[in-house]
Parts: sequence; structure tokens; C-alpha cells
Amino acid sequence: MSDKIREFIEIPQSFVKEGTQFMNRCTKPNKKEYIQICRAVGMGFVVMGFIGYFVKLIHIPIHSILVGAA
Repeated sequence: MSDKIREFIEIPQSFVKEGTQFMNRCTKPNKKEYIQICRAVGMGFVVMGFIGYFVKLIHIPIHSILVGAA
């Protein structure tokens, strides 16, 4: 019975310990890293936008052919 209680208490303690270690290792990005992250996110938005545009560009004629033929 005491093993179960000890295990029940040990799990939150290890979680807090690991979380504290993780937060202590984290650092804020410097200006160069921040700009690099912003560029990567911006490029992702642009690429996904173009993909969506071309999918829509292809979808409209196919949809009009299928609906128009019915």
C-alpha cells in the first residue's frame, strides 16, 4: 500500500523537477534567431497560400464541368 502512495507522490515531483530543468535551459532567442524564425514562418505562409491558390484555381474549372454537366 505504501508503494502506491509513494509512487503517487513521486510522479508530480518528477514532473515539477523536469519542468524546472527545462525552463532553466530555455533561453530567449537573440535578434538574429528571431529574424530567422520570422522568415521561416513567413515563407511557410507564402508557400501554403500559393498551394491553396493553385488548388482553388484547379478546383473551380473541374467543379464547373461536373456541376454544369449534370
